Amino acid sequence: MPKKVLVSGASGPVGTALLPALERAGYSVMRLVRGTAAGEQEIAWNPLEPVSPEMVSGFDAVVHLAGETIVGRWSEAKKQRILASRKLGTGNLAQALANAPQRPRVLVSASAIGYYGDRGDEVLREQSSSGSGFAAEVARTWEAATQAAAEAGIRTVRVRIGVVMSTAGGALPMMLPPFRMGLGGKMGSGRQWYSWIHVQDLAGAILHILKNDSLQGAVNGVSPGPVTNAEFTKTLASVLRRPAIFPMPAFAARLAFGQMADELLLASQRVEPAALLGSGYQFQYPELKKALEDLVGK
Repeated sequence: MPKKVLVSGASGPVGTALLPALERAGYSVMRLVRGTAAGEQEIAWNPLEPVSPEMVSGFDAVVHLAGETIVGRWSEAKKQRILASRKLGTGNLAQALANAPQRPRVLVSASAIGYYGDRGDEVLREQSSSGSGFAAEVARTWEAATQAAAEAGIRTVRVRIGVVMSTAGGALPMMLPPFRMGLGGKMGSGRQWYSWIHVQDLAGAILHILKNDSLQGAVNGVSPGPVTNAEFTKTLASVLRRPAIFPMPAFAARLAFGQMADELLLASQRVEPAALLGSGYQFQYPELKKALEDLVGK
């Protein structure tokens, strides 16, 4: 009999890759959706309100991906939505799972490498300290919100996700139009490190975590091949067979994107997937060029 998995954020870029992977692996998937449930495979919830323990009872595993998108200018209202969706949504779900008549064996909750802040050339592993800034504050709050589940004896894994390479959403679709027109280029100095992961590898990593009882706590969801922004730019342009000669100076990025530019576009995070590698996960796309060729080079 297939194991039952409950997934929030199933309609996002990661969820749309994860659900088919779960089903191929023989899992039975139920979606936790905002608004009204559209069928027997969906459960409606409001992340900002307490969740009924009975509603989330009887699942073998829960994968929590839901959260307000971080893309967009960070007004104070936007920042409050980002923080609240993670603190309340994750906290409400974790508390319900802790009190469920039949608790899951494992909770896999999304987090982000923003946890580490802007760290230059430092190699960052799961044991590395948290950094400063809004993105780091959000990730710390997000991870802390899972505590009720961990204290209830549920194996709790917080996946610190890097820049997800997907054509279904996130950073890549926004980069493609200017690069395809030959208007792409490095951002700021270009020396900042980008820790990325192909969406299929992230789905594969989550499956690996579900099956591997040795993994708990923080797990870096990035490929083993981080690149500088300049190298990323050069590689994307090469795959698209276009030049990349129009850099965006740091001041222009700040003008366009405000605080988000400093913390997401110009910040440097050289993150290593030590826990995944140490537990035997085999990356399909460890190198950026192969990942981009698969996604946009066809």
